[in-house]
Amino acid sequence: MKKISSIIVIPLLLVLFLSCKRDSEKEEKEVSTKNPVAENYNISILLDLSDRISLKKNPNPTMEYYQRDLGYIKSISEAFTKHLKSKKIRQIDDKMQLFFNPEPLNAEINSISKNLRITIDKNNASKDFLNSISLNYATQTLKIYESAIKDNNYIGSDIWSFFDNKVKDQCIENGYRNILILLTDGYMFYDGTTIKEGNLTTYITPEFIRKNNLNTKDWQNKLQDQKFGFIKAGDDLSNLEVLVLGINPIKNNPYEEKVIKAYWSKWFTEMKIKHFEIKTADLPSNMEKIIKDFILKK
Repeated sequence: MKKISSIIVIPLLLVLFLSCKRDSEKEEKEVSTKNPVAENYNISILLDLSDRISLKKNPNPTMEYYQRDLGYIKSISEAFTKHLKSKKIRQIDDKMQLFFNPEPLNAEINSISKNLRITIDKNNASKDFLNSISLNYATQTLKIYESAIKDNNYIGSDIWSFFDNKVKDQCIENGYRNILILLTDGYMFYDGTTIKEGNLTTYITPEFIRKNNLNTKDWQNKLQDQKFGFIKAGDDLSNLEVLVLGINPIKNNPYEEKVIKAYWSKWFTEMKIKHFEIKTADLPSNMEKIIKDFILKK
């Protein structure tokens, strides 16, 4: 009789165990879906402090370009703060930093930029600290632009070298969602980095576009057939997302903006950057949603 009971009970217990296990796994899956593991953000901002921000060379009566940059930075810092506030304190492990390349000669600007390298985790994520991020970025970046404009010594921006030498080490970390935001007019040129390999270059300027007859309606065929573009500056940047803000083509060539965006898009694609957007300069109020949607993935 005991033997018969064992034969009946053991399979029954096995069925109950497997049923409970399935219910438990289903419950865990539902909890995971409702409360996914929060991503850690590593946001980098690269400022182009070239003469594109000069009030004399590139004035704009609607809103100066440096003021637009400041508006974009405000939206970036607000999105970062919103992301932090969406997480539980113990989940917070996020970073935001600001770069130039090359570093400005002005010591004050370099000092300010170092203060804008923020690391936030469960040990310092107080409510006051989170609430201070946007205001701190707004006031400190204003000082940077005002100082650069006052100096009137625009040494340019070496964006190509930044991608070639610094992006992997300074902007990409394992376990993070790595976002690089570039504030630039879309042209790329630096005296110390002018490399040419056939029709591939480390630069693009209005003069270059005009000289190579990329200012006609046939620009796209020419770009493809004659292999124009930027020289690749990295083999695998697949763990990086890039948002370019402030593209500002000259007004006398209707194809200029398309050529600039094609150059950048080709470059990013060749470096295996899967998620990128390239946006033309606009008023900060018009760009706010675009910036926040990109960062918060809406």
